[in-house]
Amino acid sequence: MFSKIKSLFVFAMYAVILSVAGCASIPENVTQVIPKPIQHNILSGREGENGPVLVVKIDDTSNAHPQVGLESADVVYIEQVEGGLTRLAAVYSSNIPPRIGPVRSARISDIELLAQYGHVGFAFSGAQHKLLPVIAAANLADIGAMRRGSTYFVTDPTRIRPYALFVNAQALMLNEKTLGTVIDSAKSVGWSFSEKLENEGFEITDATMHWPAQRYVAQWDQTSSRWLLNVNSMPDVSDLGNNLGPTTLVIQIVSITPSEYGDKFGGITPFSQTVGTGKAYVLRDGTVIQATWSRPDSLSATTWTDATGAEIKFAPGQIWVALTDKEPDFTRKPVSAPTPTSK
Repeated sequence: MFSKIKSLFVFAMYAVILSVAGCASIPENVTQVIPKPIQHNILSGREGENGPVLVVKIDDTSNAHPQVGLESADVVYIEQVEGGLTRLAAVYSSNIPPRIGPVRSARISDIELLAQYGHVGFAFSGAQHKLLPVIAAANLADIGAMRRGSTYFVTDPTRIRPYALFVNAQALMLNEKTLGTVIDSAKSVGWSFSEKLENEGFEITDATMHWPAQRYVAQWDQTSSRWLLNVNSMPDVSDLGNNLGPTTLVIQIVSITPSEYGDKFGGITPFSQTVGTGKAYVLRDGTVIQATWSRPDSLSATTWTDATGAEIKFAPGQIWVALTDKEPDFTRKPVSAPTPTSK
């Protein structure tokens, strides 16, 4: 009996010692620091917050190059405008650069295209007079040059007009925050991401996209895991000397028809229809996947599925979407010859 009591006493004392030692190991005035999880932007899948969405219209003619601030965009759309030329709509959320441009005017296609992003901040130089009330009635926060003026939209004296207007984007967005302008944060617009290629396709070395007066070529670069862009046979180089290029390139085949709007030179503005369904090609990891795009209405996201009906996962990183009504050309990657074996 005595032995049993002694054993229980020793066990109890051992438990008390452990308890005291455990308490002494963590001082009361020390708080445990838990690192914050790394955030990934829902639009591009790369590191960054899902901040307020800013969309900037950027000129894409030869006089506009080199463009400024495109490396920071999460998504870039290539749109057809008058004369068969193209213009860009650059979408920013994870990282707003100090300066973006050259800023140009809005088009009717922008309203339907951008509706899926919510109430975004829309920065543009102006618009055709007849289109202005349509933009004012749209679900967009007009923070363009006509409303915010020369404090935020500055003419670069080293550039020729009308290719010389640049927006001080960080200052502009800070101003909108101070004013209490309602600008939605990034949300899903229909795609998700995977580090690995999950859908079947075929390997290519390059793809050529066509518009009546513009041609883009995307060449796969294994080193940077990007599609390096060329415009009209010239490398698409930014003002920082970087060859622009996304990790995922989407070629979306859409209906492009004349609209009721036009430019001051008499050119008819084309309308690119991004609601409905159609063919597309998703390019990632040196591979092209034939796809179907679907968007039932302007407020809905755009989904991308392969031939089996499975969702196509994009590669994390910047995305470019080419809106065109012309089929692209692909150069297939040559099949490696088998290594001869010695007998």
